[in-house]
Amino acid sequence: MNEISLMPAEQYQRLQQRNAADVKELWDLLDIIKDPELPVLSIWDLGILRDIERDGDRITVTITPTYSGCPAMDNIRTDVEKALNEAGYQEVTVNMSLSPAWSSEWMSPEGRKNLREYGIAPPEDADLDEDGLTPEAHAQCPHCRSRDTRRISEFGSTACKALFQCNDCNEPFDYFKKI
Repeated sequence: MNEISLMPAEQYQRLQQRNAADVKELWDLLDIIKDPELPVLSIWDLGILRDIERDGDRITVTITPTYSGCPAMDNIRTDVEKALNEAGYQEVTVNMSLSPAWSSEWMSPEGRKNLREYGIAPPEDADLDEDGLTPEAHAQCPHCRSRDTRRISEFGSTACKALFQCNDCNEPFDYFKKI
C-alpha cells in the first residue's frame, strides 16, 4: 500500500532550510544544544532554532524564545556560541528574533514525543471543552493517557506550561501550552 505522508507546511519548510548543503552540518552540530528547562528537547525539537546563515567563515544563528523574557535564552545563546566555537567556528553571532513569535506548531514530532515520555503533556494532547474555548481544559495525562484531568494553575514550572492533575491516576503534570 502506498501512503502519502502529510506534513505541516511549517515543518516541511524547516526541514528544507535545515538540509541546505551549505549549513546542514551546522544544524546537525547544534542538535546537541538542549533547552536548559527541558533537557529532553534540543533547540531544534523545541522549534526555537530558527535559522543558520553562513557567509564565508561568519556564522549567524537566529533563535526565537517560546515567550518574550524567557530566562533560558541567555544560556542557549552561550551554548550555541560555545558549540560552534569548539567546532572551529570563531566568527559566531547569535540573534534573538521576536517576530514572528514562537508557535508550538514549530515543535518537531520527535520533540512532542520526548515531552510526553518525560511526563509533560505536549500541545496537541488536549481536547476542547464543551464551549470550544479552552483547548487545555482536558489535557491528556502523559502518565496514564486519561483525559479526565483538571487544570490546577494557569502556570506550571515555567510560564510556557500550565499545571494539571489527572483525576484517574491522581498524578500532577505540566501541560506545554499551545500557542
